[in-house]
Amino acid sequence: MNKKLLALAVCGLTAASMLTACGKENVHTTAGKDGSSQTVIGESETKPAENVDLMNYTAPENGDTIVEINFKDFGTVKIRLFPEYAETACENFTQLVESGYYDGLTFHRIIKDFMIQGGDPLGNGTGGESTWGGKFDGGTNPALGHVTGALAYANSGSTATNGSQFYIVTGIQNFTDELYLTYERYGYSFTDKQKEMYSKVGGAPFLDGNYTVFGQVIDGLDVIFKIQYVATDSNDKPIVDDVVMESVKLTKYNGEEIKWYLSDYDWDNPEDAAPINYTAPEEGDEIAVINFKDYGTVKFRLFPEAAPKGVENFVKLAKSGYYDGLTFHRIIEDFMIQGGDPLGTGMGGESAWGGQFDGGKYYNLIHAAGAVAYANSGTTATNGSQFYIVTGEVYDDAAYDKLIANGYTIREATKDIYSTQGGTLFLDGAYTVFGQVIDGLDIIFEIQKVETDANNKPLTDVVMESVTIEKYDGSEIKWYISDYSADDEEEATETEETSEEAEENTDTENTENTENTEEITEAETETETEAE
Repeated sequence: MNKKLLALAVCGLTAASMLTACGKENVHTTAGKDGSSQTVIGESETKPAENVDLMNYTAPENGDTIVEINFKDFGTVKIRLFPEYAETACENFTQLVESGYYDGLTFHRIIKDFMIQGGDPLGNGTGGESTWGGKFDGGTNPALGHVTGALAYANSGSTATNGSQFYIVTGIQNFTDELYLTYERYGYSFTDKQKEMYSKVGGAPFLDGNYTVFGQVIDGLDVIFKIQYVATDSNDKPIVDDVVMESVKLTKYNGEEIKWYLSDYDWDNPEDAAPINYTAPEEGDEIAVINFKDYGTVKFRLFPEAAPKGVENFVKLAKSGYYDGLTFHRIIEDFMIQGGDPLGTGMGGESAWGGQFDGGKYYNLIHAAGAVAYANSGTTATNGSQFYIVTGEVYDDAAYDKLIANGYTIREATKDIYSTQGGTLFLDGAYTVFGQVIDGLDIIFEIQKVETDANNKPLTDVVMESVTIEKYDGSEIKWYISDYSADDEEEATETEETSEEAEENTDTENTENTENTEEITEAETETETEAE
């Protein structure tokens, strides 16, 4: 089970706020419209599900009303409605669509492997109302479940608080017996028919019975899945570009092909895409340059296209001279080196705007060796000035097996990198990665070997003499630590050749002047003793 999904399912202990109703204790993930966290531990009126067939995948008949949502920059999604099971819910939605209510609104809340949510005219999850004004009760029907592609209303604790906000399920795609048992330990029960369906098509069965499902995607499910991969902040709101519904309209079903399942689509799955850490900057792009006292210079590429706020913060701080003279106060070999705190203790620092800021996260910037990211206090909304540079470790099959046993899912595109270049895979999705070292990674790996105290603080300060923002000049990029070994070997060869020449010269000098040789030997011995 994916660790993030496990957290959504059974943790929730760090949620900023909780929704409660009455009934037995359970844990569930909400699509609440009042700005609360998606993970809820509380009381719910959830009752054992009826062992009925889920009707989400029954086709519409010719002439039936369907909904067509045109997403800017993403594509078109068509949705079949179920007035036979959710009459009031469908009436509300179709009347809002006909009035143009949804045109131009955004999807303000997007959670990968869960759902995408929109329909709020305020764009923040606190607004919206029904076609009749205020709220309405759409009820639930056991024949409609939260399978992948299901359309449902967000609510604030019960279906009586439905309004205009809705969500479309992406959900967990690999429901296993272990995952069902996890939910059941928290008070859920699933029928055999639910288990059979969700194991086959994925979704969010833990929402069944608490939200009004009233539609199902029949075309454009790939569009929904592309949308769920956008970069988001700690409130799951897109941070780069808005996800906009350019238009939402009603059309008639005319017998066109239906594509219920992801396997029906020939599409470029973002899961298959390689992380963007190793995409080169273009000449003239801004890069960061850190000059470490006694070590050398490290350069890293910035990613404003994926972490705009994170990059802006760092650039502003660097240009103000904020980082000049600060130390790296926390260094852990085979993990990372951390700095940027003016107090030098890990307790200080603030953003370019004062206080903290939310840099968000982007699934395709990972913690590969050389990645640069902000330290935080639990969420990306607590970013400040402190940052770290990853060294990490190279993962083998045993390491992956251990991670998987602890709830991680590892996609092949990242596995290739972590298996060859190394990094800290378990940090992905929890921190704002905003840069990648393009030169000087060997220096980072050298720094990580300094002697430290019990708090991982270097016994001798590791100082950033200066941090500057410069323009990339097209010079050679060295992404991987293996890029530096060739240089080391070349230097070693040159040193060896020089030593051989020196020995030959020394032999000649020894023959000519024994006294001088003794003096050199004594001096070398003294130097070795000092070094020891």
